[in-house]
Amino acid sequence: MKKILFSIFLLFALISKASFILIPMDESQTNHLKSYGIAYWILTKNVPVDWLLNYRGGSFVFPYSQNFEKECLIRNVKYEVIADATMSKILDDISKPEVNMDAVRLEKAPKIAVYSPKTKNPWDDAVTLVLTYAEIPYTVIYDEEILDDNLHLYDWLHLHHEDFTGQYGKFYAAYQNADWYKAQVADYEARAKALGYKKVSEEKLAVAQKIRDFVMGGGYLFAMCSATDSYDIALAAAGVDICQPQFDHDPIDPHAQEKLDYSKGFAFTNYSISTNPYEYEFSSIDVPGFRTVSKDIDYFTLFDFSAKWDQVPCMLTQDHEKVIKGFMGQTTAYKKQYIKSDVLIMGENKSLDEAKYIHGEYGKGTWTFYGGHDPEDYQHRVGDPPTDLNLHPNSAGYRLILNNILFPAAKKKPHKT
Repeated sequence: MKKILFSIFLLFALISKASFILIPMDESQTNHLKSYGIAYWILTKNVPVDWLLNYRGGSFVFPYSQNFEKECLIRNVKYEVIADATMSKILDDISKPEVNMDAVRLEKAPKIAVYSPKTKNPWDDAVTLVLTYAEIPYTVIYDEEILDDNLHLYDWLHLHHEDFTGQYGKFYAAYQNADWYKAQVADYEARAKALGYKKVSEEKLAVAQKIRDFVMGGGYLFAMCSATDSYDIALAAAGVDICQPQFDHDPIDPHAQEKLDYSKGFAFTNYSISTNPYEYEFSSIDVPGFRTVSKDIDYFTLFDFSAKWDQVPCMLTQDHEKVIKGFMGQTTAYKKQYIKSDVLIMGENKSLDEAKYIHGEYGKGTWTFYGGHDPEDYQHRVGDPPTDLNLHPNSAGYRLILNNILFPAAKKKPHKT
């Protein structure tokens, strides 16, 4: 009995001296995805979190609290209670000039908005799926809120797999007679009319331009799959009719291609738009659907960035794996030849000359594009069941999405030029 009491006393003595909780993000972590949720939740308590870049997979550390420890246990997130002296040594070690590590202070939980039709379910999109799983709160907004200038209420915006060109996702060939497709067209047309626009393409352009202004003013934009290239094309095609009659009931501008202004877009240049209503592509930006690579060997590699000098891309590429499973989507990846020279490529399939994960600045803000639909569903199709993230708590592909969630909370160093 005395031994038990002594052990309990020793345990309490050790905890009383402990000052921090460390969440390791290397291979030892039981649930990488919920770890981000813990970090976000702590920020909502007005407690800062340090993101230790390149230290054990990009670990998180914060002041010790019994409530914080209890929450880690509830969410099955592995953690380590460390003493003040241990924390000081970690910070001293990673601050050494020869070590590619650094600590970034996360200060405030960003306000998150997801641009998505209100009728969509959370599992229709990888971002809403992982936000829900990680228990990170978000607000769904759509055209009405954006055109009412409500974007200033948020720090970070994700674009659901939207078609900003007004061509309804180029689903015409396969689904023109499907009830869901007809209902979607009717809904989009009614919304455009109610908002004062003659065409869906014109209304979506107005939305795209409001989002552009949000980024220019300092907002953070993240998009996946077709919301990436269709968004850029919509900006470049402002004032030009690029839609066939199947989409907007009048002829396409015969000189649409020559009238594109690539300077208006964020990421891409010198591409050719697809004017064939029966082709399931928006342009030449996306890699072809008949890629010469099988699922078993489809991977992309993350670049290494300096934690001390290139903190932004370093934060966005924190992961416990550097070679990550590929996954497809309507827009799977980007042909490098059409990426603007000032765009930063953060993940690529070098052998196929594909960029998967790209980033850039626009005005005071930033944008990040991530090709593909679902990191744990290789070839997601319309009507497929939702991905169960309980089966993928350590998904390296999903971690890249969550890096973007915490990125706005960081107090960043200037980018090295």
